[in-house]
Amino acid sequence: MNFFGPTAQISLKWRDADVLPRVLQNPADEQKSGELVMFSAEQAIAGTVEIKLPDSGKKLDHTGIKAELIGQIELAYDRGNHYVFLSMQKELMPAGSLKSSQSFDFEFSGADKNYETYSGINVRLRYFVRVRISRSYGTKIVKEFDFAVNTTTPVPEVNEPLKMEVGIEDCLHIEFEYEKSKYKVGEVIAGKIDFLLVRIKIKHMEMQILKRESTGSGPNMYNETEVITKFEIMDGAPVKGETIPIRLFLKPFAKKGKLTPTFRTVHNKFSVKYYLNLVLVDEEDRRYFKQQEIVLFRDKYEKIGALASKAVSG
Repeated sequence: MNFFGPTAQISLKWRDADVLPRVLQNPADEQKSGELVMFSAEQAIAGTVEIKLPDSGKKLDHTGIKAELIGQIELAYDRGNHYVFLSMQKELMPAGSLKSSQSFDFEFSGADKNYETYSGINVRLRYFVRVRISRSYGTKIVKEFDFAVNTTTPVPEVNEPLKMEVGIEDCLHIEFEYEKSKYKVGEVIAGKIDFLLVRIKIKHMEMQILKRESTGSGPNMYNETEVITKFEIMDGAPVKGETIPIRLFLKPFAKKGKLTPTFRTVHNKFSVKYYLNLVLVDEEDRRYFKQQEIVLFRDKYEKIGALASKAVSG
């Protein structure tokens, strides 16, 4: 908790804080990341704001105390602008005076929390409750309390197998087949690789999961690609007719918050897509790549990236 000027200290405790899951605020930096309480998209955002006055006995004159629920997108290349997609407010107290420390309950229900919290390389989608004490003199007293939102989507009715080929004319022909093209966050990707033609000396083969974050549009489009994980499929030369099974477990990366559902054009500001990337290396260290997009989704409210549950205050 921090003091905002000499006149008041603001803190917040979320309702049911002892049972709400907690997640990393920035999964990319676990050591420096703070923790957030997490709500589902349908849950009401509620809690208690406490305004504590110093022991000097002085009253706090104000022109109104409000709690605001905000959802906004922040882009690294456009730091001066925040794109607000959700805004609601509640009056905690009309203009008057606080003569002693006081608590105020608030609740925001029915808010359209359609997007999942996201913290990436060039973009952040965040939700927070802002408590604002307005004054006719001096500066306003303002404090923000972030929280996370977990969204779900129905299981796709159609989920076709994912197939792709890697070929070098008269030298190499490999076929990949995965059981599905759409996966729950935390599921297992299963498939196989068939070597139909092998006339080059392959030294090494690995599979990668790539996350591609796209922000902006047109000349201001920025793409950042991150390798979420990679694992070795084969070490040594394959032979024609050989089949190699693949099983890639997503759960360890989902638990750390490194995987999210696929985001497509969120509020026309950014997208996040995932790809399976095959890398072949021959004996002359030439590298061959083949990429295929997969769709990740979440069909139920889960403690993805959850840490120990406990009360939260600011």
